[in-house]
Amino acid sequence: MPIQELEKIRTEQLEMSNNHLQANLIYFNLLILVLSSVISYLLAKRTLRPIKEMVEAQNRFIADASHELRTPLTAMRSEIEVGLRDKKMDLAEAKKLLNSNLEEVSKLESLSSALLELAKGRQVSKLEFEEVPLTEVVTEALEKVKSMAQKKAIEFKTDFEKVSIRGDRQSLTELFVILLDNAIKYSPDKSANHAPQDNTKGSEIAIEIKRDHKKAIVRVVDHGIGIKSSDLPHIFDRFYRAETSRSKAGGDGYGLGLAIAKSIVELHGGEISVRSTPGRGSEFVVKLIL
Repeated sequence: MPIQELEKIRTEQLEMSNNHLQANLIYFNLLILVLSSVISYLLAKRTLRPIKEMVEAQNRFIADASHELRTPLTAMRSEIEVGLRDKKMDLAEAKKLLNSNLEEVSKLESLSSALLELAKGRQVSKLEFEEVPLTEVVTEALEKVKSMAQKKAIEFKTDFEKVSIRGDRQSLTELFVILLDNAIKYSPDKSANHAPQDNTKGSEIAIEIKRDHKKAIVRVVDHGIGIKSSDLPHIFDRFYRAETSRSKAGGDGYGLGLAIAKSIVELHGGEISVRSTPGRGSEFVVKLIL
């Protein structure tokens, strides 16, 4: 075979190889581009998920807060409009209207304080951590709720071990005030004016402080109406209020107390849980790092 034909064949083979290599490179680059796009999308989605969840939570918080604020304001407006239309209103009726509005103002003050408590987030850097004896903190909380308990003839049963943790004294006191207040609200009233029809025990709240290895454990146990199992997963959610019978038993509330309690516990690196049986009571357990 002539040399020219051999060179021609070699040239054609080289061109085919180059074309094949070029095609492979194009396909390979396209594959890399597609894979990198998919991976980038997944990584971006994963990175943005906490931000999305935070924005959604904030929107829910604003919507719920607006709803809760609107309720007492609507009640006040309705009462005032009715009163203004009543040309025969006397002084006694006017005072009754003002007292009713004053109650709604108190509710608004309570709600706004709780909302601010949650909104500011209680940054850890703003808390004053020090060595705090839990016995003193819980005792202080008991003093704050003592008058409420006396009105319902509720007694406290305490079992304290001397345990100290590093924490913010004020917020820890607030934590246990919330838990004790919650226990008092849903415990049966055994006072003379509200004696139950049966003679079952129930007007006793037990508070226990124990050391367990590297944790301090505080239990608050009541013998009240309890919480339904369907409500338990949501009991620490903002604005969540349990079923109707529990809401009625506890009076007016906005479902913020336990959300604040959980926030305080988490800022101290601890955890809070609840066990409950309807009709038999509830047990809140707080675990804090020593």
